Amino acid sequence: MSAIAELQNLSKAKGRKAPAKDNKAAHIFLIPWTIGLFLVTLGPMAMSLYLAFTDYNLLQSPEFTGFDNIQRMLEDQRLHNSLRVTFIYVLVGVPLQLAVALGVAILLDRGMRGLSFYRSVFYLPSMLGSSVAIAVLWKQIFGTTGLVNQMLDLVGIQGIGWISDPNTSLGSLILLNVWTFGSPMVIFLAGLRQVPAMYYEAASIDGATKWRQFRSITLPMISPIIFFNLVLQIIGAFQNFTQAFIVSNGSGGPADSTMFFTLYLYQQGFKQFDMGYASAMAWLLVLIVGAFTAVNFFVSKYWVFYDD
Repeated sequence: MSAIAELQNLSKAKGRKAPAKDNKAAHIFLIPWTIGLFLVTLGPMAMSLYLAFTDYNLLQSPEFTGFDNIQRMLEDQRLHNSLRVTFIYVLVGVPLQLAVALGVAILLDRGMRGLSFYRSVFYLPSMLGSSVAIAVLWKQIFGTTGLVNQMLDLVGIQGIGWISDPNTSLGSLILLNVWTFGSPMVIFLAGLRQVPAMYYEAASIDGATKWRQFRSITLPMISPIIFFNLVLQIIGAFQNFTQAFIVSNGSGGPADSTMFFTLYLYQQGFKQFDMGYASAMAWLLVLIVGAFTAVNFFVSKYWVFYDD
């Protein structure tokens, strides 16, 4: 019995040493990531937070000014307009994009020949949508002599400059955002594949219509997927920059109708070289995105359903 006890004690001792070795190896492999976290992420964030309370133009040393930049943001009408434009873009563009993505995912989920091909084709705009080339192409399509107006001319309708008209320029960018529905569509399609078919079979036997099945089965079962896509797309929409920059030639025009918050931040930081004010604006954007995310997580308990 003593020999067995000794073997058990030896086994326990070895078991205690193994995690320590594993932890040491893990710490070694985490060193590059930790260095990157402090030098590339946390360090610049801390510096920008300091600069938000300074007057800094890249040429002279930062001069601490307290809350002057915050007071300036409260009085800056162009900043207020950029927030309005951005909020419209997010609150209109994101729901439309998710609705289209879910609709296409449902069609693809029905099963069709060449599903992989269609899935790739629909996903492609998400990969290219934020590129400069697509923004330039979009500008040409919705220009005064672009493809949209050429098609309208075929049916006798006089087109307008969709990009150059303040009433339609933002709508053109929202349409571009909706067109890049591929990424959430693929996620929706994966979620739809996880819904048990027996639920639909039971509902059909009970006489439930397709619309009733969609409302009572599909939406609740994929509500975590909807929530995931919603949070990601809202964060991405607030960060949108390239499309507005290319379409308006960096001006946010016409009449500041495409002046996204990120574009105005760019103008202040890299055109006016007012880095202190730009840093304050960047932290305002962080707070806004954080507030939207927090509200989504709080409200999710009322409409997101999990298996447990």
